[in-house]
Amino acid sequence: MLATEGEAGVRGRSVAVVALACVAHILSLANNGTFPALIPLFQQEWGLTNSQSGWISGIYFAGYLLGVPVLVTATDTVEPRRIYVGSAILGGLATLAFAFLAEGFWSALVLRAVAGLGMAGTYMVGLRLVTDRLQGSQESRGASFYLASFSVGLALSTYLAGELSQESWRLAFLVAGAMTLAAVLPVMLLPPGPQRQGRSATGGHPLDLRPAVGNRTALGYNIAYACHTWELFGWRTWLVAYLAFAFAWHGQESLAGLSPTQWATLLLMLGLPASVLGNEAALRWGRRRSLTVIMIASACLAMVLGFAAFLPLEILFALLILHAVLVIADSSSLTAGAVAAATSHRGATMAVHSLLGFGFAFAAPLVAGLALDFGGPTPLGWGAAFVTLGLMAALGPLALRLLARGEPDRNAAGTAGIRD
Repeated sequence: MLATEGEAGVRGRSVAVVALACVAHILSLANNGTFPALIPLFQQEWGLTNSQSGWISGIYFAGYLLGVPVLVTATDTVEPRRIYVGSAILGGLATLAFAFLAEGFWSALVLRAVAGLGMAGTYMVGLRLVTDRLQGSQESRGASFYLASFSVGLALSTYLAGELSQESWRLAFLVAGAMTLAAVLPVMLLPPGPQRQGRSATGGHPLDLRPAVGNRTALGYNIAYACHTWELFGWRTWLVAYLAFAFAWHGQESLAGLSPTQWATLLLMLGLPASVLGNEAALRWGRRRSLTVIMIASACLAMVLGFAAFLPLEILFALLILHAVLVIADSSSLTAGAVAAATSHRGATMAVHSLLGFGFAFAAPLVAGLALDFGGPTPLGWGAAFVTLGLMAALGPLALRLLARGEPDRNAAGTAGIRD
């Protein structure tokens, strides 16, 4: 009985940790999708080109890249909660400043970069808050739910931006900024994590990324993750604009009574079950095998989506729904694979994971925007833009095959999940 009660207590604590971390994660992402959701509005109001829109969208992740080597690697020696709180405050204030100060391309570029810097200390740092407090299979599943909640946060950000912008786009950024600041509250309610080791106990400089880069298996997962984020964040950035184009091409303002931002919200929400189910597929059939099938299928579908804008909207949306599932189904499993391969220097491994992934996330919206400017607002132009996303995603399985091939790929849950 005591053992059963003890197990129940551990499960209850695990549920509380994951729930609080997910709520914080969702709130911290309130500013993430605000600008991409309003690209058509800003292009009309500020006269932005597609490439300029891609720059403003991508610079968010460039700001992320500036902070992530320091902030994520520092979780090996510094209490992650402190990093998270300061970063959420920075991201929230930058978003509030956007509401008051943004007037065009350059001001938007600077403020979105600062907001991205705030995300550098919340996204992967939040994952560390989860993995530090869970063990065994609970750690793997907890990480899966935390990573899947990214889709909920982005969907909520997109929805609120679309709805509030009908009143004022500045109101949309004000609400997003306030929600980002509110992410501090659930983090403060988390139970204490393990004590951090000092610098002298780690055996090297706390910001040294070489051990993580030298781990071939972890590097393979990290490169595959970068290919995944290229497709994912390029698709997310241009999703609302693409839906608006498809509706206009067919002479419609909505489908089934839903606007482009509302449809984008529903498509993004599919990421939650897709990410969790993708991780469960890895636990059942082996991580590399599942990832290879998912990534190739998603890449192939991405390369036809843009050209498919001329199809009846019902058929187009069936393809979009399928792609919305595939494009995120590999996310948590790729991250779990990288962290599982890190027997030590977990913070450094997660920093490399973020550096590669969000470096590609920065470039993808810009490259797709350039392709769209070149091809024009036609199915051919959108086809070219989406082909740039699919081609990069198709390289992910190659990285897994070349670098992570020495990792066991058995069906056992202990192998596919994050190890202690």
